[in-house]
Amino acid sequence: MPDFMKENPQMLSSEEDHSRFVRNSVLYKEFLAERAEILKHKWIESEKAGRDIGFEKALLDWIVKHRSNWRERRKKEARTQKSAS
Repeated sequence: MPDFMKENPQMLSSEEDHSRFVRNSVLYKEFLAERAEILKHKWIESEKAGRDIGFEKALLDWIVKHRSNWRERRKKEARTQKSAS
């Protein structure tokens, strides 16, 4: 932890609050879910290729082939959960 944060406890509290807010945000949770799908796709495609295809190739391939359907499925799931509540 930087010295200037130790000297100013309010700043630390503010940083912790901000970090907590980010971790709990819907946008961040969606980012993490999408990232997990990309990493899963990377693993599957790397296994098929018999080598590591790399994150960038997996990302681009996943966006082209799967992203729109994945997002639509997520929206439907969110609507279903809201209506069930």
